[in-house]
Amino acid sequence: MKAKPKVKVCGMTREDDVKLALDLGVDYIGFIVYPKSPRYVTPSQLEKLFEFVPPSKRVIVDVETGTDQLEEYLDWQAAAYQIHFGLDVSMATVASWSGLCGIDRFWVAPKVPPKEPFPQVLMEFADSIMLDAYSKTQFGGTGIAKTNWQFFLDCSMMYQHKKWILAGGLGAHNLHEALRFTNADQVDLNSGIEIEAGIKDHNKMKAAIKVIAEFDNEPGD
Repeated sequence: MKAKPKVKVCGMTREDDVKLALDLGVDYIGFIVYPKSPRYVTPSQLEKLFEFVPPSKRVIVDVETGTDQLEEYLDWQAAAYQIHFGLDVSMATVASWSGLCGIDRFWVAPKVPPKEPFPQVLMEFADSIMLDAYSKTQFGGTGIAKTNWQFFLDCSMMYQHKKWILAGGLGAHNLHEALRFTNADQVDLNSGIEIEAGIKDHNKMKAAIKVIAEFDNEPGD
């Protein structure tokens, strides 16, 4: 039987939300440092929030990060660095991110358009891959309630030696179905447990974590 999926709660901006997630036993807390995101946290905000989060649970999330900027992020002692990017980004750039973070701490989050094949070359650079709901204009946090779960499943079955992270409007209302369909190694909770961007709904967070905690991926559950 496969282990229960790990959980990241992403887009954190408030101390109370962070503390609740930690009390609920989540594996990772994600902080978005991309200035165009409605869930952006400034370096000073991040420093305050980090007081409550051990380095082993911190995930820094950005979009198409500059190399110099990534070097600064490395000083923040996070467990992982999740970088979203379009497929027009060169593999040399992806390789530089991987080289700085290390293959184990670099989480790739490619923006793969519908009907496009997954870029297999990315397997060289990261152990963990996130697939989020596709949007032409956004990088993650779209609130779109359903990623292409079949695409996720196909990719994760083809590359079983990697860790696959499912994102895209996940919450208590669809997590059981999502986990049964995809058998994801990890789930990313963000827009599906919010009151508004960056403000988590505590009841929705508790309900979502409860679904994951009680999930049994054996047939007939």
